[in-house]
Amino acid sequence: MELTSQIATLDQLSAADMLDLLELRAKVFVLEQDCVYQDPGEEDRLPETRHILLRDPEGHLAAYIRLLGPGGDGPEPLISRVVSDPALRGQGLGHRLMLLALEQVGMLWPGLSIRLHAQTYLEEFYRSHGFEPLGDVYLLDGLDHIEMVRPVTLAP
Repeated sequence: MELTSQIATLDQLSAADMLDLLELRAKVFVLEQDCVYQDPGEEDRLPETRHILLRDPEGHLAAYIRLLGPGGDGPEPLISRVVSDPALRGQGLGHRLMLLALEQVGMLWPGLSIRLHAQTYLEEFYRSHGFEPLGDVYLLDGLDHIEMVRPVTLAP
């Protein structure tokens, strides 16, 4: 599937873009996963935060990921809110999104490891992109998670 990507700060997103990404995040995290949490959050507003949107040829939001700069949630950049449209799963969108995110993190914050909080059922997906578990499984918003880190020694 041919996709177009958009990488933007909050100020660069249109109101329609923001509604699209919040709708997708709610569709998956709140409705599908039955997880109630505060969204959007302060992290969305930070000037160093980047939002990456992947759209299909018709302009439909197919996948989304959020990148937080160092210092917000720890000393390294953080990948968060990784999500794809349930109707489009199984087409490699997650891998394409992750490769784009790793490239952006490398350009924006070079020389730093990358961290994320993975739902445990996705641990192997993140391992395939160079992330390794750090610590034990913990409960976050009612779901099992594990913190993972991608060492700086790996090229994006």
